[in-house]
Amino acid sequence: MDIKLNNIDLIIIVVYLLVILSLGCWYYIKAYIDKKKVQTDSKGYFLAGGNLKWPVIGLSLFATNISTIHMVGLAQAGYEDGLLNGNYELMSGFVIIILAIFFVPFYIRSRVATLPDFLEQRFDRASRDWVAGISIASAILVHIGFSLVTGAVVLEGMFGFDKTASILLIVLLTGAYTIVGGLRAVVFTESLQAIILILGAIAVTVAAYLKLGSWDVLVNNIDKSALNLLRSGEESHFPWYAVFLGYPVIGIWYWCTDQTIVQRVLGAKDEEHARVGAIFSGFLKLLPMFIFVLPGLMVVALINTGKIDDTLLESKDTLSFLIRNLLPPGLTGLMAAALLAAVMSSVSGALNSISTLFTYDLYKRFKPKTPDKKLVRIGRITAFVAMIVSVLWSFAIEGKEGIFNEMVGIVVLISPPLTMVFLFGIFWKKASSFASKWTLWLGSLAGVLVYVYHRTYEIFGFPEWKPKTLMEGVYLSIICTIIMVVFSYWKPQEQTEKSKALTWAYFWEPLEPKGWKGIGNYKFLSVLLLLAMALIYIIF
Repeated sequence: MDIKLNNIDLIIIVVYLLVILSLGCWYYIKAYIDKKKVQTDSKGYFLAGGNLKWPVIGLSLFATNISTIHMVGLAQAGYEDGLLNGNYELMSGFVIIILAIFFVPFYIRSRVATLPDFLEQRFDRASRDWVAGISIASAILVHIGFSLVTGAVVLEGMFGFDKTASILLIVLLTGAYTIVGGLRAVVFTESLQAIILILGAIAVTVAAYLKLGSWDVLVNNIDKSALNLLRSGEESHFPWYAVFLGYPVIGIWYWCTDQTIVQRVLGAKDEEHARVGAIFSGFLKLLPMFIFVLPGLMVVALINTGKIDDTLLESKDTLSFLIRNLLPPGLTGLMAAALLAAVMSSVSGALNSISTLFTYDLYKRFKPKTPDKKLVRIGRITAFVAMIVSVLWSFAIEGKEGIFNEMVGIVVLISPPLTMVFLFGIFWKKASSFASKWTLWLGSLAGVLVYVYHRTYEIFGFPEWKPKTLMEGVYLSIICTIIMVVFSYWKPQEQTEKSKALTWAYFWEPLEPKGWKGIGNYKFLSVLLLLAMALIYIIF
C-alpha cells in the first residue's frame, strides 16, 4: 500500500535528517569551540556530564521507548482489539512512578554509570556480569536489530523505500552523531524526535476525527466493548488481572532496570531532575493510547460509515491506510519523518548504552586505570562494532514472519529474574549475593525452558499450555521470588555499609525528601499522574 510522496514531503524528510544530524554533531563541535572536556571526559561522553535537566530526560525517555512498531503495531491493535493494548502504554505511568520514587535515589546517590554496576555495589560481581551480558545482547538483538528491520519493512510498505537502503541510511546517520556526540547528542536529538513523533501522530488522529465528524459517530459504528480497557478472561486474551499482575513484571525490568532506557536518568543533574524528568515521561505515555491506538479504532468506524472509499486488505496496513486517505502533502512528509524518528531514537539510545556497558562493565574491569580519553575512544569503537553487528543481525532476521510476537514472548521470559533481583535488592536487606546470582541463573534457565517448551511440545506430544498474555511472567516471578528468599536464608551474608545504604529501611523512606516546591514537586506530580491514569480507566 504505497503512499505517494511529492516534493514537499521529500523536502520535509531531507530537512528532518539534516537537522537531526547537525544537532547531534553540534555538541561535539561546540565542545572544541568552547574548549570543554565533554568529549574526552568519560562522564561527559557517557553520562552527558551529569547535567541533564528534566525536560530533555522526559522527552528522551519517551522517544527511546517509542519505536516504529509502536506506531504501526498499536494502530493495528486498535483496529483489531479496540483500546485493549492501550493498557501497555497507560500502565507505563505506574511503573515510571516506581522508577522515580524508589530506584532513582539509589542510582543518583551511588553515581553509577551502568545498572550492572549498581548490582555489584548491592550484591556481587557475578550478578553484574550476568546482567551486563544480557543487557548488551538485548540492546543489539532487540532494541537495534528489531527496530531496524521492522522500521525498514514499514518504510518500504508505506513509501516504497528499499529495505536494505533504509537500514544502511538509518544506521549510518544515527551512528554518526551517536558515536561522535555521546549521550548528550543522543538525548537532545531524541527530544526533537519525540516532538516530531507526537506531532505526526496527532496529525493522523485529528484528521481521522474530523473525517468522522463527532465522537458519537465513532461510538455508534464500532463494537461497544472496543472502548473497554479492562475485560474479563472469557472475552479477552489480555484480561484485567493480566494487566495489573503481568505488566509490572516486564514494566519494571524495562523502565527501571534496562540500561538503554535508564541511562538518560543516570545523566541527570541531580536527584530532583531525574525524578521529575522520569515522571514527565509518564505523562507523555498517556498520549499513545489516544494518538496511536485510537486512530486504528477510528478506521473501523470510517469503513463502517463509508466515509472513506477505500479497502483495508490487511490490518497491518491500518496506519498507512490513514496516511494515504487523510493526510495532505506536507503532513504526509511529517508522518514519514515521525516514523524515521521512531527508528533513529531507539537505535541511538541502544548504541550509547552498549558502548557504556562494554566500557565500564567489561573493559574497565580488566584495565581499571585506563585514562578517560581512552575510555571515550573505546566507547566509540564499541558503538561502531555494535552498529555493524546490528546491521548484520537485521539482515539475518529480515523477512521472517511474526518477529514482533516472537520478541514480545522472549521479553516476558527474560524479565522476571531481573525484575525480582532489583526489587529484592532495594527493599529487602537480607537479600544475599548468593541468592541474587542464583535467581538470575535459575530464573533465566526457567525462561529458556518455557521458551523451548512452547516450540517443541507438539514434537514430543506434550499437552499445549497457553496462559493469558503476560501471565507466564507472573508465574516465573513467583519461582524467582521463592529462589531469592530460600537462597538468602540458606546462605545469608553480612551486608557492608555500602550495600546497606542501597536498601530502603522502610517503604515510605523514599518519600521523606521534600523535593521542589510548587507544581514541580515529585510527590505532587506522582499523585497527579496516578489520578490521570485512574480517570482514564474510569472513563474507558
